[in-house]
Parts: sequence; C-alpha cells; structure tokens
Amino acid sequence: MRTTLRTAALCLPLLSTVVSADPLSLERVFASPGLAGKAPIKLKFSPDGTRVTYLQGKAEDQKRYDLWEYNLKDKTNRLLVDSQALFSGKEELSDEEKARRERQRIFGRGILEYTWSKDGKALLFPLNGDLYYYQLETGKSKKLTNTDAFETDARFSPKGHYVSFIREQNLYALELSSGKEIPLSKDGGGTVKYGMAEFVAQEEMGRMTGYWWSGDESKIAFTRIDETPVKEAIRNEIYADEVKLFNQRYPFTGTHNVDVQLGVVSLNNQQVDWVDLGKDKDIYVARAGWSEDSNVLSYQWQNRAQQQLELRFYNVANKTQNVVVTESSKTWINLHNDLYFLKDKQHFVWASERDGYKHLFLYKLNGQLVRQITQGEWVVDSLKAVDEKQGLIYFAGRKDTPLESHLYQAPLFSEGQVKRLTETGAYHDVVVADDAKTFIDNASSVNRPSSVSLRQVDGNFVTWLEQNKLDDTHPLTRYAGDLVEPEYGTLKAEDGQDLYYRIFKPKTLQDGKKYPVIVNVYGGPHAQRVTNSWRGKNLYFQYLVQQGYVIFQLDNRGSFNRGKRFEDAIYKHLGVVEVADQIKGVEYLRSLDFVDPERIGIYGHSYGGYMALMTMFKAGDYFKAGVSGAPVTDWALYDTHYTERYLGHPDTNALGYEQSAVFPYSNALKGPLLIYHGMADDNVLFTHATKVFKNLQDEVKPFEMMTYPGSKHSLNGQSVQTHLHQTITQFFDRHFKQ
Repeated sequence: MRTTLRTAALCLPLLSTVVSADPLSLERVFASPGLAGKAPIKLKFSPDGTRVTYLQGKAEDQKRYDLWEYNLKDKTNRLLVDSQALFSGKEELSDEEKARRERQRIFGRGILEYTWSKDGKALLFPLNGDLYYYQLETGKSKKLTNTDAFETDARFSPKGHYVSFIREQNLYALELSSGKEIPLSKDGGGTVKYGMAEFVAQEEMGRMTGYWWSGDESKIAFTRIDETPVKEAIRNEIYADEVKLFNQRYPFTGTHNVDVQLGVVSLNNQQVDWVDLGKDKDIYVARAGWSEDSNVLSYQWQNRAQQQLELRFYNVANKTQNVVVTESSKTWINLHNDLYFLKDKQHFVWASERDGYKHLFLYKLNGQLVRQITQGEWVVDSLKAVDEKQGLIYFAGRKDTPLESHLYQAPLFSEGQVKRLTETGAYHDVVVADDAKTFIDNASSVNRPSSVSLRQVDGNFVTWLEQNKLDDTHPLTRYAGDLVEPEYGTLKAEDGQDLYYRIFKPKTLQDGKKYPVIVNVYGGPHAQRVTNSWRGKNLYFQYLVQQGYVIFQLDNRGSFNRGKRFEDAIYKHLGVVEVADQIKGVEYLRSLDFVDPERIGIYGHSYGGYMALMTMFKAGDYFKAGVSGAPVTDWALYDTHYTERYLGHPDTNALGYEQSAVFPYSNALKGPLLIYHGMADDNVLFTHATKVFKNLQDEVKPFEMMTYPGSKHSLNGQSVQTHLHQTITQFFDRHFKQ
C-alpha cells in the first residue's frame, strides 16, 4: 500500500513571471554566487530586543562573512560590523580549532561566530585566533588578546563584566574593566584539557563546550578531561604534496574513553570544588548548566551503554546533590538541549521520549512531575521560549506533518490546545525573542530558498529581514522555471510503519519510455532527507532530472523525527531493516510504468555511503549500480558514543558488529561500484575505504575509486564539489545512459 501526499501551497515570495534562460549546468550548481541567493546565517535577537543580527557573505566574496543587522527602531537593514575592519589578513587557525569547525560544519572566513553582551551594548568576535571586543556606541573594536597562542570558545560572562576563553588547554577569564587575565586552571596541556569538550562530546553529543558560567558571575563549572586512557593511533592525512601523520587519541568503539571530571572554580580565589560523579567512572557528562539559583548546578549523567540518563542538581553551597529525573530505555536515550529553568525558581521544563515520542514535561525543582505539556504521535523538535507571565510555551515540532517543522504555542501550567503559528507548505527554522513577543522565521520549501521574516508570536508578518525574492537579480531566477516539484508519498514497512518518500521526475515523460533511477540515500540515525525544505543538494537532483534521470529518496526505519519505535528498529543490527526498507522503495519504483527496473542505482555519503555498499552487496538484484561516498565499512573503526549507542559494546554484541560490517557480503557484488573518500577525513577515517578496497581486490571484484587529497569528511570547496559530482554523474551515465 502507498499513499500519495500533496504539499500545501507555499506562502513565500515567488517570482511573478519565471523565465528559464539557460539549462542548469553542473558547474553552475556549485559556482558563485550561490543559487540559494542571500542566505543569512546565525540569526539572533540582540539582548535588548532592538536588533536582529545575522551573518551574510560579501557580495564579492560570499565565503567571507560580515555581521548585519535589522534595526527594529528605524526598520533598516544595514552592515553592522565589517569583518575586514577587524582583521583583513590571511587567517590562521590552530589544528584544534580547524577540527572544532569541521565538527560544527562551519565553513568560510571572516566573522563566523559572535556573542552579544547581556546589555546589548557590545559584541565579541573570535577571529584569526584572537578575540575582538566591539562597542556599538563607538563603532570601534578592541583587540582583547594578542598572543601566539590561539584563544577559542570565547564568550561574555552573564553580566558582561568578563570574557572567558580557552588557551593552550586551560580556562581563562579576562576582566574587561582592567584587562586583567585570570587563569582558572594551570596544568592543562598534553593529555589534560580544561573547559574543552572531548572528541565524542563534539562529534556525537552535540556539546561543543566544556565550561558554563553561573548567573552571578562568581564561578564557572567546567570539565577536566584526561585523554591518557584513550588509545593512541597514528592517523594519516594525505595531501597533494605531503602526508601528515597525527598521533591521535581516538576512542574506537569498545575501548577506553577519556577520564572526565566536573568541577566548579571560584573567580575570586581560583579554588576548585569537584563534583562527585559516582563510583562508576566509565560515564559521559552529556550536558551541564546552572539553574536560576547560582548555587545550583545541573548536569546530565549518562552511563556508558547510554540506556540511562540522570538529571542531577549539585548545590555548591552545601555540597549536596540529588537526582531529579531519570530516563531509561532498553535501546538508547537520545540527548537533547531542552532543559529550561523558570524564573519563579520553582519549576523547570524537560523533554523526554518516555511515551515513544519526544515531548515536553513540567517539573518542580524537587523532581515532582507537574504535567505533560505536549503529547501525541508526533515529535517536538526543540523548545524555543517560555512566557511565564502569559503561561505559554513555544516550541518547534511536527504535529501537522513530519515533513515540515513549525512553531507551536501551548499552555504551560494548564490543559489546552496546541496552536500552530507558522503556515503549512514550508519548513520553518525559527528563533523566538527572549520576551516571546516576536520571532525570526527562516522559511523554505523544496524548490524555494530561505526567506527570513520577522513575525509576531500570533504569526502576523512584521517585516522582511531577507526576502530573497526571485526577481531579475536573483541567481536562481533564470533556472527556476525548469525546476520540478517532487511527489511525496508513503509506503508500508514490513512492521506496518509508514515510510515517507519523494520522487523527482522529468517535467515531461515520453510515452513508453523507461527512465533510469538514482536512489539517493542517507538512512542513518538522527537524519531525515524527505522534507519540504531547501537543501543545496536538491539542485544536483534537479540537474540529474534534466539529464533524464528519476531521483528517489526514502527515509527508512532508523532515521529521525518519527518517534522512538521507528528509530529502535536498527538496534544491535545495522544495515538490516534499512536495506529492507530501501528494497520496498525499489519494489514501488518497479511498479511505475516509466521506470526501467534494470537501471535503478543508489548513491549516498557517510552513513549513506555505508548504505550504498550494503545495498549493492546484499540487494544486487534491485540496485544495478552504486556510488558510495566516505562510507563506514567496519563499525569497529568508529567511535564509542555513536557506535555503542546503536550496536552496544563489542564484548556483548560481537556477532552484531560482524554482521553490521560490509565485508561479509562483498563477495555478492554484481554491478558497477564507485567509492570515493577524502584522504584527510578525521571523522570516517580513510582506513574505512582502504579496508574495503583491499577486501574487494582480494575477492577479485572490479570497482572504481576516486580519492580527494586534503579533503575532510564534508569534501568542502567549489572545485572539489564540482569534480566530485562530475565523477558521480559520469559514472551513472556510463552505466545507465542508452
């Protein structure tokens, strides 16, 4: 059974008359200026609510970002801080910062991060390894640090009297009034790091920092990590003219993690109070932060198996702590950032998947559950704001459809209806102001790049921040008329759950003609590809459609935003239900009279690269050719937090690890296969590729390969991306074009 879905009309500014002047070329897809147009990023409200700020690329260099503002008083968009006025030379970054940006997927130059002071009068910029303090009143910047070392993870203290940062693996605070630096740790270096998130915290937990200010500025909570127990491995990064060797401590699954401690340091005397994390030291500190009471530190303790999560409160005044919420699962617990302390100092909001879907709950500070705020067979994406005076809570969620994220309002303390505030027909990425009166709405659809507006919380339009209108000056306009709208629908998995798909078809199908299909797949946890939202990758699909291909995407079981049962199907055995669901997709494709069943291929990157290998090896009768990008091939080579979450510990699930690797099935390869990988990948190490290369060679299985010297996991860069997609296209053309 399948269901066909129709998306609602998109309520975004469109071009009144779309003219297609030129066919979309592959080179143009990745060239500058980007076809998405003006796409502001890092949108924020200033603390005083008078400005909306965002980063936007320069007209002459879209990869170099400046800080812009929309001033709510005079209703004007203007350049606020020119990155070249701060620093105009060649930027140099430490290896640690390069890795941190890679894990944050931050690419570009100039101003890439910024922080407001609480009074809204100043901004802090980390740039070229130093820190710049910018005063709005004077319009001038001051360089706070000027050392050979790199200062990273910088921020204002809550009241704006200090700036904190990490330097050479130690934590510092700088008093702005005097310029005095206060070292808050001293023995950082080597394997010891203060205030820094360890590798798995950054890459897998979404925690990019290791320190947190108390609200009264008297102390900072921090992690101290010691990497000594972590296995040291020599990692190669192969560049065009050199090979760099790194002695990296990488926590391969089943091996030791870092030793982690949680401490609280006082600013006035630099004395440290260490929090007792318990007898079990093989744990994760997943999150930390302060409540409205500056004596009460909250932290989230997660066991190694990730089947238990405890929200703990530690009182620094009397050195006591208690567990206020415990979450448990027979599979795994997903982490979230949805902990909010009410200013009444009596309640907090917490997210949980205990009923099978992520929802919001209201608690008293002693851990007593007051009420479940949201419920139903749909998920909350994230908590956005709380208006205590009005008794309302604002959140992003999928109540109407899993294909779109919307802003919703719900009563906080009492029963009542959940109200959607954004219009259907678009995917909305929102930022709600602290006073919960207005919100920034970054809206897009599958064929419509982002338009950013300011709206009142009742949804009423205030103004455009970036309309990004498809007018005569927009780079996408000349191609927009040839873009095809995909068809959305659902299929049934073997267990009866709905699988959402979308299909891009050539605009005009010739009667009796059979078209080749490329199945684009990711398929892994914490990801969703079938949405009604703009992604740059969609333009490549449009290009392929114009070359006569059909593009098909299906979110198999194990992927995100569908509830815990949908995710849990992959537990302890990867590459099983995911492959079965993708086969369901091919069976549907074979039922379409315009599809050639002998020319259905598959293509994916990262987990999608793993899926491309598994489907080519295990389902060669369905997938006739495949492209596998940066694939995981052996889960024993991947890290602890990610891999053990889904496969468990290797000592307790050795068979699951063996059967989830690609090697047991490689001898069944039938069709043509292309594998590509970045040779400096520090996420999915290049070793994954070389192992499968050798495996296929030993089995005398022909295949093609393309490697990219110096490229990391994202294979960032215009020339690399252009060459990569030329290679993929030419591969399918050779095997599928008649």
